[in-house]
Amino acid sequence: MNILAPSILSADFKNLGNQIRDCQNSGAHYIHIDVMDGVFVPSISFGLPVIRSIRDASDLIFDVHLMITDPIRYIKDFAAAGADIITFHQEAAPDPMAVIDLIHSCGKKAGISIKPGTGLDTLEPYLNIVDMILIMSVEPGFGGQKYIPSSTDKIRTLRNHLNSLNRSSLDIEVDGGIKADNVDIVLNAGANVIVAGSAIFNGDISSNIRDFLNKMM
Repeated sequence: MNILAPSILSADFKNLGNQIRDCQNSGAHYIHIDVMDGVFVPSISFGLPVIRSIRDASDLIFDVHLMITDPIRYIKDFAAAGADIITFHQEAAPDPMAVIDLIHSCGKKAGISIKPGTGLDTLEPYLNIVDMILIMSVEPGFGGQKYIPSSTDKIRTLRNHLNSLNRSSLDIEVDGGIKADNVDIVLNAGANVIVAGSAIFNGDISSNIRDFLNKMM
């Protein structure tokens, strides 16, 4: 199943609850929540209070992407705040296996992410235990960037490798520079969870989501 996950990093924060409801009513599947600490990535976004406050605005899956150093410190807090999927960066965790185990112990799905410059080989120890892999197709930390073309081969290589491991059902999420006019590229390469921020929230949300969903059928 192809899944659309609008990223609220590009939303209008004075109208956030209503925009999340617009996403749900228009057919989005997840809400993608980028948490940035200003250390692992240059920007600072939002954290636990925002997630807690918007949790009752929607019953969509909250797909929380932690771009923070040493994420194990906050896994229980994000689980309690309402995250359904917690994704962390392999580069930011001294012991990724411990982070995955803790996420699962909280009853949540675990995702692991890598930056554009990180090789797929770093994911090998975790392919049999994670629920999702997030391939960053821009440098993490800022919205509105252009899709890095080399990401396509990375996605395709990962999907082929997962198929060889009989892990074809494992979700591959892609985040960065994806718009309705290039979403087919990442889908054809083997991704099935699509994050889009500015392409959803700039303009008419419902119309933008319909455009994506039509391309993702």
